[in-house]
Amino acid sequence: MWCYRGGSISAEPRINDRIRVPEVRLVGPSGEQVGIVPLAKALELAQEYDLDLVEVAATARPPVCKLMDYGKFKYESAMKAREARKNQAHTVIKEMKLRPKIDPHDYDTKKGHVVRFLKQGDKVKITIMFRGREQSRPELGFRLLQRLASDVEELGFIESNPKQDGRNMIMVLGPHKKKTEAMAEAREAQAARKAERQGHASDGQVEASADATRARANADAEAPAESSSDA
Repeated sequence: MWCYRGGSISAEPRINDRIRVPEVRLVGPSGEQVGIVPLAKALELAQEYDLDLVEVAATARPPVCKLMDYGKFKYESAMKAREARKNQAHTVIKEMKLRPKIDPHDYDTKKGHVVRFLKQGDKVKITIMFRGREQSRPELGFRLLQRLASDVEELGFIESNPKQDGRNMIMVLGPHKKKTEAMAEAREAQAARKAERQGHASDGQVEASADATRARANADAEAPAESSSDA
């Protein structure tokens, strides 16, 4: 019976003297194919280039190794992964609840929220809640959903058609813009607003400096001239 007693298996590739094979298929620093060489020769070349010998394909026969700066490689990989996580778009479903006989002002408020969600690249689940006798008038909810979809058609589309779910009627709106596009536009708008604020601040400083200059000039003009007397 086989039993593993060690710790967790490392996902790190083997490098330099941790590589335990008689020969490797070597790839040079610029990606050039060197060919199959003895491990000792590959380690010798790594020392000459002041680089690491890194096993990049352990299951190949013989294993493929590359000459590289492993520390730099790990750092750049970590930065790329961090940037990918930063720009990763998660699908979010917002929910908005309405009544069949909603007040016009409340409708406009709810629609404003739906518009904001769609602009952010999020899906929106619209729920019409029926109470009492309203349950016998499902067409009221259907017409309301159709009206809302029409009002926001420039930003979103009907992803899931209206359907009855117990006392509720549900419809899902999907955004025309992808989440990543909405995030990029939001960052651009934020940068533009920041630049505009800085521009206003600079204009204010220039105007203040000009006012001060004019004030000094006026003061000099109004000051009485000094009279000189003969000795």
